[in-house]
Amino acid sequence: MPSFGKRLKRLRRLKFIKQETVASIAGVNQATVSRWESGSITPSPATIAALWKVLAQAPVHDAALLRLVKHSTLPTHLITDIDHRLLAASPLRQKIWGIAETDLLHTSLWPYATEDIAQAELQLETHGWWEQDAPEPVVVNVRTAQTTGLHIQRSTMVWERVWLANGLPARLCTTIQSNA
Repeated sequence: MPSFGKRLKRLRRLKFIKQETVASIAGVNQATVSRWESGSITPSPATIAALWKVLAQAPVHDAALLRLVKHSTLPTHLITDIDHRLLAASPLRQKIWGIAETDLLHTSLWPYATEDIAQAELQLETHGWWEQDAPEPVVVNVRTAQTTGLHIQRSTMVWERVWLANGLPARLCTTIQSNA
């Protein structure tokens, strides 16, 4: 995932954790964590996964938000902004994907990201996504793709920042126009 350093810094600050604590968790020194956050170096995928497991623990039950997503008449899904874990998906989104929400719940959707989605993710930094608490919604144009196990339909999507009850940022992804 792009912007690892920005995500780490935001999450660390949200949880009032010092770089030294992150360094201790990862088995590195504070200077290394500082370089991760600045983007000058990136840790291994295994280290990233271990850090997210400790720092971005499964969110508490946000019943109202999850209910809104699950009952949306639009293709909508909710993911954690830190590591793209699926929290909820509307019935129409599940139909388009060709897979039930229960098969993906609490797993990262990043492995299914198409080139369009990956490029849009890289552009989030230019929109101030990682620095602002309430960044402007981002419009994403996605082409049709069949990733391993998940169908993505050509569409225009809006990504919006929402906050979970445990203080973690999440992303509401809503298709506003299907171009199929």
